[in-house]
Amino acid sequence: MNDKKTAFIAIVGRPNVGKSSILNRLLGEKIAIVSSKPQTTRTRIMGVLTEGSCQLVFIDTPGLHKPRNDLDRFMLRSINESVAGVDMCVLVTEADRDISEEEKQLIEKFRSLDLPAVLAINKIDTVGDKTVLAKQISELSSLYDFSAVVPCSAQTGSGIDILKKEMSQLAHEGDFLFDEDTLTDQPERVLAAEMIREKLLRLLEREVPHGTAVFVERMKERTDKEIIDIDATIFCERASHKGIIIGKGGAMLKKIGTYARQDMERFFDCKVNLNIWVKVKEDWRNREAILRSLGYDQSNFDE
Repeated sequence: MNDKKTAFIAIVGRPNVGKSSILNRLLGEKIAIVSSKPQTTRTRIMGVLTEGSCQLVFIDTPGLHKPRNDLDRFMLRSINESVAGVDMCVLVTEADRDISEEEKQLIEKFRSLDLPAVLAINKIDTVGDKTVLAKQISELSSLYDFSAVVPCSAQTGSGIDILKKEMSQLAHEGDFLFDEDTLTDQPERVLAAEMIREKLLRLLEREVPHGTAVFVERMKERTDKEIIDIDATIFCERASHKGIIIGKGGAMLKKIGTYARQDMERFFDCKVNLNIWVKVKEDWRNREAILRSLGYDQSNFDE
């Protein structure tokens, strides 16, 4: 008798509510980059959690927002496709915040698909008066019949085990779709590129990091398997942005590279020799060939 259970779960919400942080906390490993800036996640990132007889496959999606360019349109289509092809959704919202139009749109999507959904109210560690949570839960629950409501904190881990348990109870009988030791479907080159992009988001200000993309040109393990050589290129939209990224005497680029290399060495569990270049590609977010080369499928740009 097969007692295995599995489920595909989309983690959705408006920008900057902590979707990627919750995914990382659920997995116990950092596979999705995080920053305090909106639109950190650009593509669907899959994470796999196998515990005992249950395998949960998570899809971390970009934050729902109004598209302004071809890249944004790709991100919007990515969200719609993720919600349409899963067994359930986790709607992540932020504690002590009014219900946004983006959240209402996602709830309407659940309703149209008759999709089971769990409500995760994140960042409860930032709220002193817990009575505001009761009001927020009541307002959101009046909009949809959520299978469960879980106040939690990706920062402290509070409520994450409860969230995991609620999702496991909604899983259906079926064989595992991934090996039990699988953590993500993301290629190592993509993970390395995202680690660099996270440092750009964290270290640079204003629009500069949002106008950047990272492509790993080469990733090769040396024969002794103790060092990985990685060559990466940062694309930016303006020459002035290139100067900011490199910094005075190359100081900023060195800092970006050092922090990214440290993350890579922890994740890949070996030494990393990282080389980074910076190139200007004007208006790359609206240039089909560049978007395609960076892994954004052009078939997803059309509305």
